[in-house]
Amino acid sequence: MNSPVSQPANLHQLPPAQVAFHRKELSLILSLYGRFVAAGEWRDYGISCLREVAIFSVFRRTAETPLYRIEKRPKLRDKQGMYAVVGLDGQILRRGHDLKTVLRVLERKLIRAVGD
Repeated sequence: MNSPVSQPANLHQLPPAQVAFHRKELSLILSLYGRFVAAGEWRDYGISCLREVAIFSVFRRTAETPLYRIEKRPKLRDKQGMYAVVGLDGQILRRGHDLKTVLRVLERKLIRAVGD
């Protein structure tokens, strides 16, 4: 008689090997990115999917440090919120539970850039 292979009871509760942005999140971010590119403010981006954080980095030129980082940290979901916009100097410009709301801090900068 064959015995079934025992699986850990919490198999479906294991954390993912890496954090990534979902399609809806990327859609919001890329929509904002496209508007900044059209305004001539941003030129390049990079995406990093790490164990505890996913990062969308925005660059003015390809070989620079990022102007902004849009971060997703699921471990902070129940605390300050898992989304954050981080500035060039590492300062958190906005943190929250809703990505669209967090991205508004950058939309205000776009309005100023286009208005100049």
